[in-house]
Amino acid sequence: MGFNAVLTLPNCQDYDGKATQKMPHLLKYPILSRTAVFVAREKRFLVHVLLDGRPVTVHTNNSGSMLGLLRPGMEVFISPASSPKRKLPYTLELVRPCGDWVGVNTSTPNRLLKKAWETAAIPELRGYSEFTPEAVHGNSRLDAKLSGPAGEFWIEAKNVTMVEDGVACFPDAVTERGQKHLLELMKLAESGVRVGVFLAVQRPDGGCFGPADFIDPRFAALFWMAVGKGVEFMPYEVNASPEGIALGARLPLVSRNSTRSG
Repeated sequence: MGFNAVLTLPNCQDYDGKATQKMPHLLKYPILSRTAVFVAREKRFLVHVLLDGRPVTVHTNNSGSMLGLLRPGMEVFISPASSPKRKLPYTLELVRPCGDWVGVNTSTPNRLLKKAWETAAIPELRGYSEFTPEAVHGNSRLDAKLSGPAGEFWIEAKNVTMVEDGVACFPDAVTERGQKHLLELMKLAESGVRVGVFLAVQRPDGGCFGPADFIDPRFAALFWMAVGKGVEFMPYEVNASPEGIALGARLPLVSRNSTRSG
């Protein structure tokens, strides 16, 4: 099996959180963001909460399973919709199943990537003077293209919300889209283009990163194939709380042997 023979959910009694260094917030939430109480998730994109004791349905853009994160009665953090005409007035930003906040908004990695480039917070992004979002290369559309004196750097951004035995894992559900992205990145890398994946680990209890072979074995196999072809994986701890979103340290990749089936 992988690094877990049996998938176990976080145990709040055994989990006390991890002290993290105070870091500057690169992103802030809108002023009218609120805390609420989680009730249930309906289908993919609807979440029911209690806001000041009254039932409210909010939007979540997270299409993953959010495995182990959705516990009735827990505290959540929601932000107001940018348009007053939107049917659902709030978006789910953070959940708090145990001691620490976990960021579940899948647009955060893209926003954080751009802010980290603007502030030179990520060393790998330095030397590039232009940032192009949703850039197209042949038949591939990636989240960002950086260009400048250092050349070009094509980057895909992913949100990571699952941790197993201290290992931050992606994906939390089988992802054919994610598999396709890795194939596209490998093709670009083989053509001599610099390519990478920014992995925003939006929780503080992951000590390293590894592909979730116990959930999506094909993605894991493609992940290690991509590493071998020069795709740069950049997992970073992201400290998200109602006060804002801060970028932490880069996490090492887990040993390949520890995630290989056997």
